[in-house]
Amino acid sequence: MSHRNSQESPGARDNGRPAGPDETKLSTDVRVWKISKVNSKSAPYQLRWVVAGKVKTASFATVPLAESRRADLWKAMRRGEAFDTETGLPESELRAAAAKANARPDPRWWDFSREYMAARWRTAAAKTREGIADSLATVAVAMMGDGTKAPTPEEVRRAVRWAVVPAHKDDEPPEDIAAACAWLATHSLRLSSLSDPKVVREVHYRLSFKLDDAPAAGDTYKRRRRGFNTAMQYAIEAGYIEENPLARIKRNTAQGDDRVDPRVLVNATQGGSLLTAVSYVGSINRNRGRRLVAFFACQLYAGLRPAEAVGLRRADCSLPAKGWGTLTLRETRPVSGRRWTDSGQRHDKRGLKSRESGADRPVPIPPLLVALLQAHIEEFGTAADGRLFPNERGGVLGTSSYWRVWQEARPFALPPDKAGSLLARRPYDLRHTCITNWLNAGVPPAEVARRAGNSPEVIHRRYEGCIDGHEELNNRKIEQAMGWID
Repeated sequence: MSHRNSQESPGARDNGRPAGPDETKLSTDVRVWKISKVNSKSAPYQLRWVVAGKVKTASFATVPLAESRRADLWKAMRRGEAFDTETGLPESELRAAAAKANARPDPRWWDFSREYMAARWRTAAAKTREGIADSLATVAVAMMGDGTKAPTPEEVRRAVRWAVVPAHKDDEPPEDIAAACAWLATHSLRLSSLSDPKVVREVHYRLSFKLDDAPAAGDTYKRRRRGFNTAMQYAIEAGYIEENPLARIKRNTAQGDDRVDPRVLVNATQGGSLLTAVSYVGSINRNRGRRLVAFFACQLYAGLRPAEAVGLRRADCSLPAKGWGTLTLRETRPVSGRRWTDSGQRHDKRGLKSRESGADRPVPIPPLLVALLQAHIEEFGTAADGRLFPNERGGVLGTSSYWRVWQEARPFALPPDKAGSLLARRPYDLRHTCITNWLNAGVPPAEVARRAGNSPEVIHRRYEGCIDGHEELNNRKIEQAMGWID
């Protein structure tokens, strides 16, 4: 015995509209039969129904299961739903199945962070990997979710920075972050939560501030936001989200916060005094400072970045007996940490910043620096691979090594009020001094940018507050142009 849908209109919908392309597979000509028993040990109870003359069956282990399914079909018939002639399913179930099949995947931030880092790892430099990990870990604090026994923000950051390293995929986390890893794996928010304005504001706050709620430096914020933006671009391409949730949010801060502070710059006398002081550091302990005088001089007189000076080789140096020489820069040795490099060493070996692989950058150097480099090579030689500034064991010179020498030298070279100031607080301030000196000497910004390895736009933005002494010269140029003077 069967029950039949009273609205029989095969091939057309019962709402009076012509059948669309998919509607030709739908029919309201449906009959549902009673449960019958078949010869099967696992599913002996069979439900049969007919859609537009096509018999459909489904078998069940128990009578209640079969009756429940029969009731579902019967209710769909009573609602006047059309059934699919191929699958035998009511239209409501077809829509639900299609929605499920087309549903956008929605991973948790924890899983997404690991997936994204794995996708970027092969093509990213060690420093870039570390920067991405920092961005993902920073945002993870905002995407923690709720729950009891939640980890601290610092534990969240350490857990994410460990977990995103692809080599750790199948490893058990260290004991001190194991609980945080387990918690984040089940409680971190899903990417869809970034559609919530409250969550987006919290993400932006974490990018803008440190864990102690102090404002992050401008460069730190830009680096973190850049890492988050590239992660969101990947999420869009993967179909997880439709747009970057931070696209319309700007940091409420003054523009140009990456400009060089003129207070860090040294004059010629101070620069010379600092190099002399460096030579006295560790004089009893294997000339710790003397072997770094030329290293710091490369930054003060040639504008090298510290990582470029670390990678400088004898073959890169043209050091004539008289006149100007040339340093042809080809590689850098930035410090990234063992977990981020392919070699497992703390220092990555990379090409020049913002240059194509294999590109070089010739930098003219004054006779003073030529003499300092000649004296350095004569006294200390080079490393086995030709590097001018190895550490005392011949390895790669570490940041901590030259940083300690610099901090010891400053009190020797500067009076107490200057030693406690911003003046040359970092070795990198020597590079800022060199670039500023070039600009104040009247070297065109484009040439300064070429020597420094920056774009003219960066030179203009970062150093415009440091250029001094040109007002009178520029006034005379204006007077000549206006015909006020001969």
